[in-house]
Amino acid sequence: MSDEVAIAFDHVSKEYHVDSAIPGGVKELVLHLPSHLRRLREREPLRVLNDVSFEIRRGQCVSFIGRNGAGKSTTLGLIAGVIRPSSGTVVARGRICPLLELGAGFHHELSGRDNIVLNGVLLGMTRAEVRERMDQIIAFSELGRLIDQPLRTYSSGMIARLGFSVAVHLEPDILLVDEALSVGDEAFQEKCVDRMKAFMEDDVTMVYVSHALNTVEEISDRVFLLDQGHLIAQGAPHEVVEEYHQRLGVTSHAAGPKDAKSEPQPATKSQAA
Repeated sequence: MSDEVAIAFDHVSKEYHVDSAIPGGVKELVLHLPSHLRRLREREPLRVLNDVSFEIRRGQCVSFIGRNGAGKSTTLGLIAGVIRPSSGTVVARGRICPLLELGAGFHHELSGRDNIVLNGVLLGMTRAEVRERMDQIIAFSELGRLIDQPLRTYSSGMIARLGFSVAVHLEPDILLVDEALSVGDEAFQEKCVDRMKAFMEDDVTMVYVSHALNTVEEISDRVFLLDQGHLIAQGAPHEVVEEYHQRLGVTSHAAGPKDAKSEPQPATKSQAA
């Protein structure tokens, strides 16, 4: 594998074994153990990625698109190292910054300022680095005087903005973004996109997952299309997005994040990857 390759998947599959309750409880389990064991062995695992292989070169911005449940978030989780593949190998070189769950680890009784320190340290910065970047993080968040108020007084959108502001002031080699650019109003979203472009100019490798297909086309060098755990297309952004729309039966994709409402939604959360 070339030194220019930042991320590589080699025949990667991921399965989840979904357990269900035993009817009748523990007593029923003890009395009929052989039949229950046989039923567990025969149960089909849920495969969310199936024999996926690709390489992402250092400094590229690539996007993964597809219906809910296609395997996009699972792919990000594998790159981040928070989950392991069932088979195959995953290689990710460098410091990884996952913008997957903005504000994860925040403490609601602490102020926004204190949570910047807390979240920054959790994401791998030293306290000195956080203090050095504190003013920049607060300015980017646009929270102003509210930064010294307890987080419990913030709206969910304000918390997401604060989480995004902390994360983008890291110095990552690989940036993983899962719908994070949908936080805030239109002006803030545009600022987020500009920040992503600045990362690309600094040779940061970026992996983006979103239903906002016009943003996907705007910032991506390449696009990967996942469908039911299979990588079915990859290439130039416009071409892959067009193929995705053809599969959905959509004739136009002129709009942006608002188009996400037209995306077919799964019947239950358990179907999403």
